[in-house]
Amino acid sequence: MLKNIKAVIFDLDGTLVDSMWMWKQIDIDYCKKCNVDMPLDLQKEIEGLSMRETAVYFKENLHINHSIEEMMADWNDMARHTYTYDVDFKIGCKDFLDNLKNNGIKTGIATSNSRELLNAVTAALNLEEYIDCFKTGDEVGRGKPAPDIYLAVADELGVAPEECLVFEDIIPGLQAGINAGMKTCAVADDYSKDVDDEKRELADYYIVDYRDERLY
Repeated sequence: MLKNIKAVIFDLDGTLVDSMWMWKQIDIDYCKKCNVDMPLDLQKEIEGLSMRETAVYFKENLHINHSIEEMMADWNDMARHTYTYDVDFKIGCKDFLDNLKNNGIKTGIATSNSRELLNAVTAALNLEEYIDCFKTGDEVGRGKPAPDIYLAVADELGVAPEECLVFEDIIPGLQAGINAGMKTCAVADDYSKDVDDEKRELADYYIVDYRDERLY
């Protein structure tokens, strides 16, 4: 899987770390706090969006009576503790990161999450030891499935898109990697198991976890 690959770029939530479980609960709690009914398809509608794009969606579609900045601050506050104390690597991921480092393959994170929460999980899991470049959707303009964030990471790493392998757990993320002209690997996650067949069809590869022998 790593043949002719010079850089591996990871999404964060549900891909590098096991954290997707908390975001639906945050959406439920936040909608309850704001006295609005949470749409059943909310998670699918906001998949891949940057945090600012998500706040705009909430403002325009759920008519939340808070500013964009207030919403983002609330979500950061709600998630910070969990990222610091309750989130861990996906199964086998740390060993895979060690292998990439030992073989001189560059690494990046391209996440739709906020810089504040990215920093929290980076500190908790010592990600700076393994990752060469960190980017968030808010820092590049357009969220996934636009290719912007993956192209920005590749550019900072100094690696051509066709020499990058992207790991993603959601369809908009895989589409972003494909739109960037990169190889893609879909990662299994309970949050997106209902679209596993589509993920397998979209991506060049599919793994259940990072113990897959094709990664070594």
